[in-house]
Amino acid sequence: MNNKRDDLHSDSGSRKADGEDESLDPFEINFLPQFVEGRGPREPFVNEFGVTIGDHMYESPESPLSQWTEQTDPFIMAGDQWVHPFKDVGFQTAENRDYFEKGIVPSAEGARFMHPDKNAAYEVGLDNGDEEGQSPDPE
Repeated sequence: MNNKRDDLHSDSGSRKADGEDESLDPFEINFLPQFVEGRGPREPFVNEFGVTIGDHMYESPESPLSQWTEQTDPFIMAGDQWVHPFKDVGFQTAENRDYFEKGIVPSAEGARFMHPDKNAAYEVGLDNGDEEGQSPDPE
C-alpha cells in the first residue's frame, strides 16, 4: 500500500497552502494510512434506524432527535451506528487531529476530560438503594 494520502482519494485532490487536501469533506481530516484501512465507508450510509449518516443533513424524520420526548432514553443514540468513520465533527478536536494525523497518542491522565466532583454514572446508584442515583459524600 502506498502511504500517500492522495492515493487514498479517488480524485487525488490538491493540497492547500496549509497542507490540507482540498478534496476532503469539511469534517474529514488527513488520516494517517494506519487509520484508513478497515475504517469503514467514506460515503454516507444509512444506519439501522433509517437515518443517513455522513451527509451533513442533520434534520431527519427517522432520527430519534426529531422524535425526542421526556420518555426517550438517550442510550438510543449511543454507538458507532451514529458516527461516520471519516466525516465526524469530533475529528476536528486538537487531540483527535494529533492522534489521527500525526500519531501522537493522547495523554494517559485525561484529567481535562474528567469532572471528579460530578457523578456522571447513569442511574448507577439506584442499585444500592439511593433513589436519586447520587454518589455518597466522600467525607
